[in-house]
Amino acid sequence: MNKYCSLYNTTLSLIINLLLVMGCFILCRVIFLIENLKAFSDLSAGRIWRMFEGGFLFDTSAILYTNLLYIFLMLIPLHYKENVIYQKITKGIFVTTNLIVIIMNLMDTVYFQYTHRRTTASVFSEFKNEGNLGGIIGTELLNHWYLTLFAIAFGYALFKLYRKPKPVKVERMPVYYTVHLLTLGLGVYLCIGGMRGGFTGMVRPITISNANKYVDRPMETGIVLNTPFSIFRTFGKTSFAIPQYFDKEKMEALYTPVHMPADSVQFRPLNVVVFILESFSKENSGFLNEELDNGTYKGYMPFLDSLMAEGLTFKYSFSNGMKSIDGMPSVLSGIPMFIEPFFLTPSSLNTVSSIGGELGKKGYYTAFFHGADNGSMGFEAFARTAGYTNYFGRTEYNEANPGNKDFDGHWGIWDEKFFQFFGNTLSGFQQPFAAALFSLSSHHPFAVPAEYEGVFPKGNKAIRQCIGYTDHALKLFFEKVSKEPWYKNTLFVFTADHTNSPERPEYETESGLFSVPVVFYQPGSNLKGFRKDVIAQQIDIMPTVLGYLGYDKPFVSFGCDLLNTPAEDTYAVNYINGIYQFFKGDYLLQFDGRNAVAMYAFKTDKLLEHNLLGQIDVQQSMEDELKAIIQQYMIRMNNDELVVK
Repeated sequence: MNKYCSLYNTTLSLIINLLLVMGCFILCRVIFLIENLKAFSDLSAGRIWRMFEGGFLFDTSAILYTNLLYIFLMLIPLHYKENVIYQKITKGIFVTTNLIVIIMNLMDTVYFQYTHRRTTASVFSEFKNEGNLGGIIGTELLNHWYLTLFAIAFGYALFKLYRKPKPVKVERMPVYYTVHLLTLGLGVYLCIGGMRGGFTGMVRPITISNANKYVDRPMETGIVLNTPFSIFRTFGKTSFAIPQYFDKEKMEALYTPVHMPADSVQFRPLNVVVFILESFSKENSGFLNEELDNGTYKGYMPFLDSLMAEGLTFKYSFSNGMKSIDGMPSVLSGIPMFIEPFFLTPSSLNTVSSIGGELGKKGYYTAFFHGADNGSMGFEAFARTAGYTNYFGRTEYNEANPGNKDFDGHWGIWDEKFFQFFGNTLSGFQQPFAAALFSLSSHHPFAVPAEYEGVFPKGNKAIRQCIGYTDHALKLFFEKVSKEPWYKNTLFVFTADHTNSPERPEYETESGLFSVPVVFYQPGSNLKGFRKDVIAQQIDIMPTVLGYLGYDKPFVSFGCDLLNTPAEDTYAVNYINGIYQFFKGDYLLQFDGRNAVAMYAFKTDKLLEHNLLGQIDVQQSMEDELKAIIQQYMIRMNNDELVVK
């Protein structure tokens, strides 16, 4: 018998089976690209090839991570592995583990449409309290039945095309074990190199940020990466590494998030009501898109548009994250999303303040409202941590409204019903009060109550009628509370948690994907205007509210007081697929943590087609300020310095 027969059988079978998985990963990338093609503009064949070429590196790493146990079982120098039962076990492990990661890729093909990035390990914390997750996944399986068929096909292919080593009788044991030990050693070396993305000591293990090497725009990293790799490489990782851009003195000179009150400030104890409106992106507004369709575009939220015309609104305003769990810290506490959602990092245990937390020091009654199950998305925990001492969720709603008739079947209480509950509850609060509400009906699966089906314009996206419905619920809320004695003594603030379902090209860019309204409204006041010279963002809401009230204590927020900051000093920051974005003046700077990678005149170059890197005088000053913001953020996250002590 050929003494190398067994080695040839097992090693060749291993290689063939891993190549089979590689083929499945490549097909998953093709499916991902086709399903999300609208999100990627101007993709040439050359650019697609470059991204697929880069994807091979990340696929190799993910496949090796996934198959470590299988590879070990196939290469272990143990002659018992040649028998039939052993090989059936290894085949079962191979098919099961690889089908799981392939399903991850297929699921992320859909989820990417909402997050615009590959899913990371934080997803396990993000949805751990969602009791309705099974129903949501079930709905997606029905809506994307073809992806379910692909998953079945991949599973069938893995099972049927699996190369099983032929059983052989092992002879000459010393030779067998010597050769297999050497093969195992070579296999370990190749696996380490493949998982790291290279074999030399000069190569650091690849991470998700390395995908930017193969793309022209941050969002395109979704094509290069795969979901298993993104999860493996972020699992258990520290999100906030402190960079050493500047010494402390220079960093403080460039930027500080500590806001100090003016000496002669006079505090006004106005009530404060903040609406965080699910998915109310700027694209849905007629008021903010006066130039669209030759001035005829009406949008899908006419009531909020009417409040914009009566209050203080900004032409250029941005979110600081792309998920619901990013919105709450940004809007209420002035904390942007960098690297990972604040909720899902160890820094979520830090001492944190908020609009409610600061005003609580002034004797305000504070409360947070969200119509989902109590505990959903971690909102209740964060609200209490940030200083909102009272929480009203689905539990409290059902106590006031017995029965389950107002449950939408997916997420929580319909917005119209919950907004009315919100208004009634506010009227029972002692003044002054600070309350915030996070809406939920304009969320996937984009349903409206049966009696409203067909009432609101649907446009070309399912979400549009949901925006119209929640806007109508807001109108009914204002019709109700405008009769209350506390109404005119109240500052209302409106923004979205993030964007959703972009349709027009300018809203599919790295600028448009963060474009949300920021609106301040006090009935009968002089707080009015449509500012086109200011850049606003969610994290500006906390300092602007406290500044408007004349708050007289220092606090930490990474945003600006929009009423007392010169227009040229306002800015916005956000983070997408390993790239920090910094909007200031007329320009958008993109920075990968080490170097500037792009510069756009975003106000005029709405599709971000002309990279002006190295051509603009303010590039260096913008880069320095952004570095100082990042360094302050990382230091304060790691050292628990998010409040003034």
